[in-house]
Amino acid sequence: MRILQIIDSLDIGGAEKMAVNYANSLSERIEFSGIIVTRKEGPLKNQVLKNVSYLFLRRKKTIDFKAIFKLRKYCIENRIEYLHPHSNSYFTAVLLKFTLPSVKIIWHDHYGLSEFLNSRTSFVLKLFSNFFLGIISVNYQLKDWAEKELNCKNVIYLPNFTSVEDNINKETILKGVDGKRILCLANLRIQKNHFLLLDVAERLKETHPEWSFHLVGKDFEDEYSKKLRRTIEEKQLSNVVYVYGSKNDTVNIINQADITILTSNSEGLPVALLEYGLLKKPTVTTDVGEIPLIIKNEYNGLIVPRGNSDLFYDSLVRVIDNEVFRKEISENLFKTILENNSEQAVLKKYINWVKSL
Repeated sequence: MRILQIIDSLDIGGAEKMAVNYANSLSERIEFSGIIVTRKEGPLKNQVLKNVSYLFLRRKKTIDFKAIFKLRKYCIENRIEYLHPHSNSYFTAVLLKFTLPSVKIIWHDHYGLSEFLNSRTSFVLKLFSNFFLGIISVNYQLKDWAEKELNCKNVIYLPNFTSVEDNINKETILKGVDGKRILCLANLRIQKNHFLLLDVAERLKETHPEWSFHLVGKDFEDEYSKKLRRTIEEKQLSNVVYVYGSKNDTVNIINQADITILTSNSEGLPVALLEYGLLKKPTVTTDVGEIPLIIKNEYNGLIVPRGNSDLFYDSLVRVIDNEVFRKEISENLFKTILENNSEQAVLKKYINWVKSL
């Protein structure tokens, strides 16, 4: 098999990370594995293995004929059989198929607002789905939506997977007191609901003043980000909540944390949660997307209804105050991730499914 991943950028993000994960993992399992970046390179480029074929298209506009024909030439030269576009990069894949009908498209849906699918704009996607051979959904809600709304019969749910090889230079040093750091690894987007985190931080400042929160993820410098920073100032949390922006040394950052959290209003299956588990971190999270399929309350983490800052605070305090419980749930989360979201298990299912198409 000769499979090419397509992604719009290599900024830090869930879809971007999964495109790299697939390209790297498949390079050891199939005849040819490559990854194409259409619009913008980024920190994740450093994580692409040397045995993965790589090309940056430098796409300048929505329909960029120069980029499409550059990709066409690459696909012919490398005898690409399958295009595996992630998220919005399906647009580039279908434009290529118009010029090279022999390639087959497997689209990977990472839509992060799976709790709000009724508001999803889908006209172009529905039209272009006529050219998909198969669709991979990262949660069951997206799978159901694709089966109902899109024009492709072959839809499969595959959970995200990740690995935690620590081959990136350790650059980030988290502030705060050693042994009392809480990490939220999530881009600054509205669906991640960092404002719940700030509500919890305000209360924790009074009861556990030495503990601090660390927000790591891309800052889009938009109104959400500006409001977040204003609220930190207004609540006088500048010495409690630290915002770092996008960072590449994720393993190093997670290793510095003592508790990990996700406060999202909507998720697919966050790669951050898998990384938390593989690095044996006690985790408190909201009950969105596929998270309840992984986190079993009080067994391998604590799970709270989305938007409930009171319960989130109570759960966090429980983890802070009980070190034995903290160690127990982190060990169990590690076992859960190994059993259900390992690279080996997901890739075996993926390859068999592609062959069946």
